[in-house]
Amino acid sequence: MPSTIFGYEFRDPSLLEEALTTPSYRMSAPGARDNQRLEFLGDAVLDFLAADQLYSENPRDTEGQLTVKRTHMVSSPALCDAAARHGLASLLKRNKGAEPLSPSAKTCADAVEAVIGAAWLDGGLEAARKVFDALELETNAQGRAWSDNPKGDLQVRVQAMTPPRHPEYTLLEVAGKSHEPVFTVKVFVEGVGEETARARTRKEAESAAAAKLLSRMLMDPK
Repeated sequence: MPSTIFGYEFRDPSLLEEALTTPSYRMSAPGARDNQRLEFLGDAVLDFLAADQLYSENPRDTEGQLTVKRTHMVSSPALCDAAARHGLASLLKRNKGAEPLSPSAKTCADAVEAVIGAAWLDGGLEAARKVFDALELETNAQGRAWSDNPKGDLQVRVQAMTPPRHPEYTLLEVAGKSHEPVFTVKVFVEGVGEETARARTRKEAESAAAAKLLSRMLMDPK
């Protein structure tokens, strides 16, 4: 197994090996430790690093705008793109006889998050940031087709389903001071699921929630 990936050399290569071990590998080696725990950790670290970068680089953006950009930046398609650029799929430990992975397979996105989690454990914030920078995810923050109008795109996508669906937005909470409210909104689509988001206005919270649900649909298309 390699000891270097995404420009970072691991002091403890066993962490990288664990990050590259998919759950399916346990079918061949039941006692193997797969990357699901590292994926859980890496997901949180990735969200932090993306938020930190976007906050610094977009001083005029509102909370809702930043949330939408972060959703693009850390989406499964964005992580799969990065994985493909670095040839990550060929390094993964998978079940013997498994078919080649599609470049858009969620397994690749999960492994990227696991590597970030492993880097965090291996070298702390500095190591995780080095991996994050190598992924070059910032271009995804500027948007795919739905960046400017996630609510509209969600509406179009779910109405095209069979049978047609309609997004349902629910205001869950209004918190904070009267002059600085924070709105929490949930969007639900039957057969797809639900997502929640917070923002300074209800409109921005709805857009951010729609962006999250769109990201899930791209990650796991029906």
